[in-house]
Parts: sequence; structure tokens; C-alpha cells
Amino acid sequence: MSGHSKWAGIKHKKAIVDAKRGQAFTRASREITISAKEGGGNPDGNFRLRLAMQKAREINMPTDRIQAAIKRGTGELAGERLEEIRYEGYGPAGVAIMVDALSDNRNRTSASIRHRFSKGGGNLAESNAVGWMFERKGAISAGAGKQDPEDVGLAAIEAGADDVQVDGKSVDITTPPNAFEKVKTALEALPGVTIENAEVTMQPKQTVAVDEDKAAAVLRLMESLEEDDDVQQVYANFDIAADVLERVSAQV
Repeated sequence: MSGHSKWAGIKHKKAIVDAKRGQAFTRASREITISAKEGGGNPDGNFRLRLAMQKAREINMPTDRIQAAIKRGTGELAGERLEEIRYEGYGPAGVAIMVDALSDNRNRTSASIRHRFSKGGGNLAESNAVGWMFERKGAISAGAGKQDPEDVGLAAIEAGADDVQVDGKSVDITTPPNAFEKVKTALEALPGVTIENAEVTMQPKQTVAVDEDKAAAVLRLMESLEEDDDVQQVYANFDIAADVLERVSAQV
């Protein structure tokens, strides 16, 4: 899981860079809109909206854009009619992949996703083909700073985390979705601890080990899928050793 968690952190850093050219803003805006549409425009009573707004702030999305996205979701402003679509398939080395998209044109999005799977050495599968391999979890990667990483992990467990992995000064934490905010807040209260990535995601129940000769192909497919303008999130069950991931991700 360490390799997969590290990839989440790499993606997070790339999202901040992407924001400069607008793609990350568009994704964040769409997620806010659909969250407000489903659960209302008050973040206090809408967990999904709170997370979407938090992600938007992390990439420095202006407050007026956040509020406009909420109003599009609640119907106070006109906007595109978005549909949530999930695609499932397989990549190189038999890696299971799920893709969540928000689209105003299902045919366009489906054709694009199918093409990207095929070009990347994978194939699109039927609905529920790989969904059973994943479960919804909170995932937090933290740097312990001057704190003892074991103490950071213990604080996470006491706040409701159900798994902690320590690697040097890095602490990878898994939580039930309903404990995510409490655990994140507890870690943020520890002096010197930095949150490198935090999200509620679909985590694999089991992972597929990917050797270095196939790692680049897997990551290229992930990158290709994430570059689609309609794609919000891509989940996969690959396990690539952290040192291999560092080398390969720099080339993708």
C-alpha cells in the first residue's frame, strides 16, 4: 500500500500545478456543484460538499468561484447538467481500475475512456467487474516532522483511524469515512505535523504487485485517464515499490 499511497501524494502535487492551467479548478467546481445538488448548499450538513470545498481551497480556488459552483448545484445559477458515471476496467499487469466521471455528454465521455484504456494497454470492462475489489475509506498521508511517527500514528488511532503504516517520518493512515475529519483535525493539532495528502477515496481490498518493467505502462494509463476533462478520480489496486514509483513517476 505504501507505493499506492505515495502515488496519491504525487497526484496531489500535480493537481496544484494543474490548477495554474484551469483543469483542477474545473474538476473542483464540478464536484462542488454535484455535491450541493445532492446534499444541499450548506456544508455543515453536507459531508461531501465540505470535502469538495476543502479540496478547492487547497488549490487556491477563489471563494467567488466556490460560491458560484454551490449556487449552480442548488439551482440558484444556471449551469451544465452533469451526470455521474463510473467506468471499470483493467490495465497492464492485470491492475484493476475504476474511473469516476462527471459528464454532460455520456457518449463523448464513454468513447474517450474506452479509447484511453485501449491505447494504454488495458480494456474497459462491464459494470461491477472490479468495483467489489474496492471499499470507501479515508486516506491521510502525513509527515511527522519533529514528532515521533509512532506517536502520530497513535494519535490517529485514538481519533478513530483503523490502520496506520509508518515508513521513516511518513505516516499513512486509513480511516472509516465517518472518522476522516476527526482524525485529520487531530493530526493538524500536533505541532510540526504536515498533512501531505488527505481524501476520502476508494481503496483496494487487495493489491497487485507491479514490477518495474510494467510500472511505467500502468502509470501512463493512470495519467491518460486523469487527463480527460470529464474524469474526477481514478482508483487502482497496483502496488509499486516506493523507490520504483519515484523513478518511474518522474518519467511519466
